[in-house]
Amino acid sequence: MSFAEKLGSLMQRPNDDLASKDDSPWWLKYTARALGSIGGTLSILFGVINIILSILTFSLWGILGGIGEALLAFTVIIAEAPCCCMFVDYVQEASNWVEKRPYWHRAAYYTIGSLVLFLMNFDFNFLFSGGLIFITGLIYGSMALGRKGSRADMAAAATSTGAAPQGEHSRTLMEDPDVWRPA
Repeated sequence: MSFAEKLGSLMQRPNDDLASKDDSPWWLKYTARALGSIGGTLSILFGVINIILSILTFSLWGILGGIGEALLAFTVIIAEAPCCCMFVDYVQEASNWVEKRPYWHRAAYYTIGSLVLFLMNFDFNFLFSGGLIFITGLIYGSMALGRKGSRADMAAAATSTGAAPQGEHSRTLMEDPDVWRPA
């Protein structure tokens, strides 16, 4: 057992199996968690600032955007870093529920939530903090797509199954990579 596997088994949640449920690289998972945690923390901070400034300037859309930003950030923090909210009773159950969902659910929630709040109230503070949440959603979307196929799978997909004329033009790039090289 390697050091990374030992560390992963120490850091896992209770009642988790040791086998990985997906084939996403470990660095991509931690990158998504780190960006989500940082983006959520900054969004809570900038959401509260946006609410205060919108109250002072009597902007209803600003108040609603700040409340929405803080709520989106709180749900991201619950999903990505439940240790930041350990004194709230239901956080661990909510975090476990989110962990059981597929990655594309998080991707859709983070990207759509960020876009809706950005369109509702354009603010440069939200452009940065909400942008981190949006990028986290994009990373989860790429994790949901999974790894690309093997070379054999790509070669099988590249070969034509229809009636192709037999000649020098019937070779594909996967069969002969020298086809595209200049002579």
